[in-house]
Amino acid sequence: MKKKILVLLLAGYLFSLSLVFAQNKEALVNACPARGIWVSVFSNRKVLYTKDGVNNLIALCKKAKINEIYLQFFQSGNAYYDSKICDKTKYDAMVKAAGMDTLDLLLREAQENNIKVFAWVNILSLGKNDKAGILKKYGSSILTLDQYQRGSKTESITELDKYYLREDQIFLEPGDPRIEEYILTIINEIINRYPLISGVHLDYIRYPSPVPFVPGSRFKKFGLTYGYGPKNVERFKDKTGLNPLDTLNNEDEYLAWDNWKRQQVTDLVRKISNLVKVKSADLVVSCAVIPLTERAYANAFQDWSAWLEEGIIDYVVLMSYTKDNQFAKEIVKSSLGHRGKGKVYIGIGLFLMKNSPDLFFNQYRMIADFAPDGIVFFSIDDLTDQIIGYLN
Repeated sequence: MKKKILVLLLAGYLFSLSLVFAQNKEALVNACPARGIWVSVFSNRKVLYTKDGVNNLIALCKKAKINEIYLQFFQSGNAYYDSKICDKTKYDAMVKAAGMDTLDLLLREAQENNIKVFAWVNILSLGKNDKAGILKKYGSSILTLDQYQRGSKTESITELDKYYLREDQIFLEPGDPRIEEYILTIINEIINRYPLISGVHLDYIRYPSPVPFVPGSRFKKFGLTYGYGPKNVERFKDKTGLNPLDTLNNEDEYLAWDNWKRQQVTDLVRKISNLVKVKSADLVVSCAVIPLTERAYANAFQDWSAWLEEGIIDYVVLMSYTKDNQFAKEIVKSSLGHRGKGKVYIGIGLFLMKNSPDLFFNQYRMIADFAPDGIVFFSIDDLTDQIIGYLN
């Protein structure tokens, strides 16, 4: 009799425990109103190369309870959309392979399934595309340079390269008015050609950020810092009478130069946002950003905290790509205090953990417990069945 009672009690306890687990898991799943996925043009799934690819993406999102897609429209100077102003060879290849315009199909299918699609646009990076149209038009004078007058792409190895790592990509100079015109033209074309998008998602909206990073230009003899593109230097000299290449002599002057560079990036973000909001107040503007505010502010001159505080953009997505869950926790805790008038989403580096689902789920659970405004996974190729199982 006692054994029977003990068995019944144990069964009741286990049942209660399972209910609690199920309730906690359901609460976890629903903790963030937005759950997104980045879909890169380099995706092995090639979602836009067939009709089935589109349908499979929608089905996968529904299965994983993903309600936002960050779809790469523009990368390294190449248009993966129906452009009349940029090289759209990549887009034409997708249409030819699919026998139809799968981008329009995806936008329609996503809308029918209550999934938002954001046009992911690489702003200031051309990757390694030295044949990009903007370079053919203006030449290298539109590129940002370091204090040694070198571009950010590694063309030759010097003695100094033993001590730091460049990003090894071609970066445009945000302080060059020709770049502003170029970027705004692309954004304008996208929002007018694709009325079904929910907004634009800005990536590489910053200066290059080499490692190790220096906290400001006054430390330039110890590392690399950018912003020395010809037009940007010329405009700063006209404004202040100072030449940042050789006449900055004290902390105030270096601060003026750093603030100038930060302002060039912020002004570009503001003008993009204004352009989008004039088209429709319902269109959302978000930015993928460096998660550490000090590094973003002092080294990449990406003052995303101020963008949120001023309400320039709607939200940021922190590229918090790490397998170190304690580090991820510190990033999330510190970032949520910067919401300002906007929101903070957390980007998780799923690609680092696709073979360690327990590690992923522990990180996801920890982040969700802080109730950020959204969580976005990088990327679609790493969304395995086991990961999806954790998310349901």
